[in-house]
Amino acid sequence: MTTNKTFVYEMEVRDYECDMQGIVNNAVYQNYFEHARHKLLLDCGQDFAEHTQNGLHLVVVRAEIDYRAPLASGDTFRVVSYIDQKSRLKMRFNQHIERMSDGKLTTKAVVIATGVQDGRPYIPQFLWDALL
Repeated sequence: MTTNKTFVYEMEVRDYECDMQGIVNNAVYQNYFEHARHKLLLDCGQDFAEHTQNGLHLVVVRAEIDYRAPLASGDTFRVVSYIDQKSRLKMRFNQHIERMSDGKLTTKAVVIATGVQDGRPYIPQFLWDALL
């Protein structure tokens, strides 16, 4: 099942996120995607930190990132995200980053996540209802 909800979150590259080549370090993109996923959850009425405090741990089990074009210091960009249900116990975040100055696709990611409660994989129905 795929959500009809597309979530867009805008950000700006900070100087310290760039490597010696003057472009965003490849590992930083994971932070961008993670931050956008947390904001997506909040937008759907789901608080990542609150779920963790209540014993439901939402965790990444796989991340695949394709780098297409670099971002540099001061670039503004949007992270576009949507979710679909990969299985009963796995959600797939389909995400990409677009540079705002020219609309260029810079990065694409597919992130597979699940929930863990009491040491077992678990995604409660209320979470599926909120996200899909």
